[in-house]
Amino acid sequence: MSRESTRSRHQALPPAMREAVDDFADHLARVRNRSVHTVRAYVADLVSLLDHAGRMGCATPADLELAVLRSWLAKQRTLGAARRSLARRAATARTFSAWAHRNGLLATDVAVALASPQGHRELPTVLRADQAAALVEAPARASRATGTGTVDPDAGPGDDRARPGDETVRPVGAARPAAGAVGVGDEAVRLRDRILLELLYGTGVRISEACGLDVTDVDQGRRVVRVLGKGGRERSVPYGVPAQRAIDDWLRSGRPALAGPGSGAALLLGARGGRLNPTTARRIVAGYAADLGLPRVSPHGLRHSAATHLLEGGADLRAVQELLGHSSLGSTQIYTHVSVERLRAAYRQAHPRA
Repeated sequence: MSRESTRSRHQALPPAMREAVDDFADHLARVRNRSVHTVRAYVADLVSLLDHAGRMGCATPADLELAVLRSWLAKQRTLGAARRSLARRAATARTFSAWAHRNGLLATDVAVALASPQGHRELPTVLRADQAAALVEAPARASRATGTGTVDPDAGPGDDRARPGDETVRPVGAARPAAGAVGVGDEAVRLRDRILLELLYGTGVRISEACGLDVTDVDQGRRVVRVLGKGGRERSVPYGVPAQRAIDDWLRSGRPALAGPGSGAALLLGARGGRLNPTTARRIVAGYAADLGLPRVSPHGLRHSAATHLLEGGADLRAVQELLGHSSLGSTQIYTHVSVERLRAAYRQAHPRA
């Protein structure tokens, strides 16, 4: 559902329903400390539910019944919603029902018995260790091969608002541009790309967490970064010697070249000096991966790879859970399945009796 559609349907709700939506959104943001994106998704689902309830004769949250919730989910399924989407919408209904009951808007928690299909959980794409190393080292190799930075000078300056084409990664081994076509800013962007890739793979942080880092979040003495994760949970994540070298080079030579009045305390900067935008960061990762002929990979793919390689190297599952910032061990256990699948694939390929 688009934002415009959500706003339109929200305004069409009965006054009591509109007030409940607004109060619920405020609860998610202020009390539950949910992200803007999470609140937006919950609100869109809730507006859809209450709009459907209104068409069934409900004027206030107190009119909601289990049959209404089931009818709404059935309609979503008829409209072609995927199992994963249905599971998320059912979770929205349960969360809202529990909140409304606690706040006196519902006499009983009507969604307690609401069942939902289990979303199909696909195994994440994972790079091999040598592929991940090649990707992380790509900015340095590109500079040595071309004598330039990683930004195509014909693409124009980078933009922290992530307009398409602003930061184009030059293919590894591409011909060197004409003299004078690149400068200090290009080298600074290369250093920025290097620290970005080192942090994503070396720490397994989410792309939003990496882009949200401030310079003061890096403890170079202990070699850890302080990360603010989902739900406002803070954790410290260690990083290795290669990442330390990348941080040193970036803080010494790269960041000062890009920093401007709008930089603030941001660790990672866009080519215009503002905090690096996650959309731009995703494009940077994808560009280097494409240049190397690697499978299509995103920043989250590097996070998947880091977790899998840690477990394959013998790391404890709960330690990996802590590093990744998962609130539930079940979220981390998917990586054990990844490792088993890789083992099975190797067995099928190599064993004569497979």
